[in-house]
Amino acid sequence: MRVLVTGASGYIGGRLVPELLKAGHTVRCAVRRPESVGGMPWAGRVEIVTADVQDAEAIGRALDGMDVAYYLVHGMGGGSGFAERDREAAEIFAAESARAGVGQIVYLGGLASGGKMSPHLRSRNEVGRILMAGTVPAAVLRAAVIIGSGSASFEMLRYLTERLPVMVTPRWVGTRIQPIAIRDVLHYLTAAGEWQGIRGVFDIGGPDILTYKEMMLRYAFVAGLPHRTIVPVPVLSPGLSSHWVGLVTPVPSSIARPLVESLRTEVVCRDRRIAELVPDPPAGLTAFDEAVALALRRIRDAEVETRWSSASTPRRPSDPLPTDPGWAGGSLYTDERTVRTAASRESVWRVVEGIGGDNGWYSLPLAWRLRGLADRMSGGVGLRRGRRDPNRLRVGDALDFWRVEAVVPGELLRLRAEMMLPGLAWLEWTLRTEAGRTVLHQRAIFHPHGLTGHLYWKLITPFHARIFGVMPLNIATTALRAEEPAAASLRDRQAKVSDGFRG
Repeated sequence: MRVLVTGASGYIGGRLVPELLKAGHTVRCAVRRPESVGGMPWAGRVEIVTADVQDAEAIGRALDGMDVAYYLVHGMGGGSGFAERDREAAEIFAAESARAGVGQIVYLGGLASGGKMSPHLRSRNEVGRILMAGTVPAAVLRAAVIIGSGSASFEMLRYLTERLPVMVTPRWVGTRIQPIAIRDVLHYLTAAGEWQGIRGVFDIGGPDILTYKEMMLRYAFVAGLPHRTIVPVPVLSPGLSSHWVGLVTPVPSSIARPLVESLRTEVVCRDRRIAELVPDPPAGLTAFDEAVALALRRIRDAEVETRWSSASTPRRPSDPLPTDPGWAGGSLYTDERTVRTAASRESVWRVVEGIGGDNGWYSLPLAWRLRGLADRMSGGVGLRRGRRDPNRLRVGDALDFWRVEAVVPGELLRLRAEMMLPGLAWLEWTLRTEAGRTVLHQRAIFHPHGLTGHLYWKLITPFHARIFGVMPLNIATTALRAEEPAAASLRDRQAKVSDGFRG
């Protein structure tokens, strides 16, 4: 089949594409920013087109000539008005699919089987109804909690269980849930890529039905943790619960709230009609304990293909780039530092590419932690997103409260800030070789929004020397230490990298 995948930069889409390729399909990916998938291992095997699902003309071009179209877009964490945007996008997609002559639409929605649905579940069900009401047959697959390394639901479960041996929890921990392993979700979605003329709603789920409390206790057992004590109380509202989740886990409150609200509704498969179209995997559906063990093994082996944070925050067309001249789109403030070191370029690049996450930021760890905490308290993502891979970065990766915007191995790493700021910010490193020494150039860039942005830059300027000033020096020193572990002292190593340092 000729298959279009929207949402290819997201958690599900990024994993579905290689499965479709493995099944022999020709794949086209529609993304808002092509660079968001440019670093994927499969990028060279697919056609990548620029299209936003709310742009009828662009999405129409993307759908042209396709047999099957996957709709893997929704407004999770999209702020106010997300339901209207999702509705408009679904209407455009249905209409343009018909105009392009697509034979089948496949949509992954959220499972809800009883009780009052959350706003996000209602919106996702509405999207499914809109797609099915179009002239192109649409198959809506509905899943509950997805268990897999890097999924938002799994990371929420993982960090709550690992960090809190004793928990006072909301009543929703008693809600019945039918979780499903990510590999089983991909099994069903890949099979749907061969459908033509199938219209309907199909619930998909794993073999276990558990409460969220049971899921946490089973997770603790599989992970080898001591028994967890869980005490449900009736006083934690979804809003308070989401802030609690946001403080304890890497999942920010904006994402945690729709997840928490969805967990108040029983999410159990009502039927198994999907079995009439798609047989179970050869080894059977994945049990909850096995899915958890597999996810933990992938995390331990640094084989997390995509994460919930994979989808990029959209940037307006009018926003400047750090490569623009200083006058383009307004003011650009910069802080630039350069270090020359005897360490090899390869060693320095390894340290640069490994920055953030557990490795930290090579300057005043307490200051970075406080900035991350302040960001989370103001509704931002903070530092807890960490890294997808401890050693390698690719464009589109979330890195603490940054997003990887450009990677040229051995030459350039550029990060775009996703923290709460009165403007846009980037942090980049470039490497070159000069007179037999490695030159590491660091540049912090800030594009202010309004007077508040200008004041913000002025206020933090006195701290730049303490934060940004020592970063390249410490990066170069760390690289040299890796090459010369027997060097006499830190002072000796710094003497080999401080030559040429300037702020």
